Amino acid sequence: MPLAPPIGPWVRWKRDLVGIPGLLSLARLPLAGLFVVVARTPRLAFAVLVASAVTDVLDGWYARRFRQTSATGTVLDPIADKVFVLVVLVTLLEQRNLSITSAMLLCTREALELPLVLYVAARHKGVHAETEPPLANAAGKLATGLQFATIAFAICRSPATPRLVVATALAGAAAGVTYWVRALSRSPRRAAPRQ
Repeated sequence: MPLAPPIGPWVRWKRDLVGIPGLLSLARLPLAGLFVVVARTPRLAFAVLVASAVTDVLDGWYARRFRQTSATGTVLDPIADKVFVLVVLVTLLEQRNLSITSAMLLCTREALELPLVLYVAARHKGVHAETEPPLANAAGKLATGLQFATIAFAICRSPATPRLVVATALAGAAAGVTYWVRALSRSPRRAAPRQ
């Protein structure tokens, strides 16, 4: 019986993109646009924020539960997250619900992640990367939860927002450090020269 031909990377990428986890991740892009439209109505803005959080939880859960994790998902999910958060922060800045300093502090984790992404990409250039996504850690989940909570409080112009900004920045810094430690511990080590 002849073996089926291997699936090319382009076909695999398209298949992963239109799977349920990929579509859930992609849903955050139109939600970001919708947030801009409804941002001046706190209830609607909060509803969009909740919808985004739900897609963020469901895409990872579905991919793990039904074994649909993929390299495409490990790239698409964080990109969709960051696009959504960036659009929301810029919108809140424009509405003066957040200061520039607060917005920068809310991006602490992202500021630490970006050089890590570049480091990993450079280190694995030309090498087939593992398709198994890294497991989320507690610091990362806490940072994400606090980020969403802070944005929700900022939408409502709550006086508790500055304290939440600081808590989110601290959690983001802890998450960024753990990402770096984990990535460096998994980096392939050069073989020791023979004597």
